Amino acid sequence: MIKIPEGNIVLRDDRIKTKWTVKIKPFLLAKYPVTQELYFDITKETPSYFKGNKKPVETVSWKDAIIFCNLLSDELGLKLCYTINNSEEILFNNLANGYRLPTEAEWEYACKAGTTEIRYGEINNIAWYKENSEKTTHDIGLKEPNEWGLYDMLGNVWEWCSDIYDETTYGSYRIFRGGGWNDEERGCMSTNRRRSHPTSFKIDDLGFRVARNI
Repeated sequence: MIKIPEGNIVLRDDRIKTKWTVKIKPFLLAKYPVTQELYFDITKETPSYFKGNKKPVETVSWKDAIIFCNLLSDELGLKLCYTINNSEEILFNNLANGYRLPTEAEWEYACKAGTTEIRYGEINNIAWYKENSEKTTHDIGLKEPNEWGLYDMLGNVWEWCSDIYDETTYGSYRIFRGGGWNDEERGCMSTNRRRSHPTSFKIDDLGFRVARNI
């Protein structure tokens, strides 16, 4: 886990032409996306389309990701961040010390790592995307990290974030960030926002990385 310092990030939604500023408290973020090896160790499941222990896990829903966070927290004796009640409602404890998904503000702030650019380096040096991926995911950590030591923030697989996208318009749809192996260059930018259903949407270029409160 990498300690991410406090700061501010300006987010934007090009769909509705809106910008807003979020204050970021210090937090911990995984150096890499969750691998298939780690996912299997914790869940005993192998959902990924592209197989490989060191490849990022993919074909997981948002709900799958938070269940993993709870299982990992429980394994390490930490307080769970998520509670799923009998009606399948998901409650989040933002004070718990267990593993969780990053907010999209935390994700973008960590991805930019103190820069103001749409990418933290030249795309071929930092990301697996449509032009260089050969139509597959790749082992984590093979490209250059950003200035804070985070790998694969762009490309390889998109990453689920904790936030609801726009509850009024899309209901419970959750946000994912970062671009994947099948995206054009314009898809792999720190500012890109996508969303989908938290329980039914799974695809071979969407995974996640974990965060923790300090």
